[in-house]
Amino acid sequence: MPIELSKEVHKEAVASIERYFRDNMEEKIGNIAASGLLSFFLEEVGPSIYNQAVADVQERLQMRVAEVDIEVHEEEFQYWRKFERQAKGRK
Repeated sequence: MPIELSKEVHKEAVASIERYFRDNMEEKIGNIAASGLLSFFLEEVGPSIYNQAVADVQERLQMRVAEVDIEVHEEEFQYWRKFERQAKGRK
C-alpha cells in the first residue's frame, strides 16, 4: 500500500526539505530534487514508519480490549441477592 500525501502536505514537506538543506548542508536543493527525495523516502522508509505506527496502535488497542471486561463487567445472578440484602437491612 503506497503512502500518499495530500498536495498541501507534500508541498509543506518539500519546503521543509529545502529549508533543511539550506540550513544544514553545504549545497542547496531545488524543488524538483526535494520532491524526488521525499518520494524516495516515502517509498523506501515510509513503510517501516507506517508498520511501526500500526504495531503501536495494535498494542494500545489490545491493552484496551484486555480492560473491557473490567469496565463493562456485570455481576451475574443478582436478582435474589438484592432481596437478601433488603432482608438483612430490615433486621
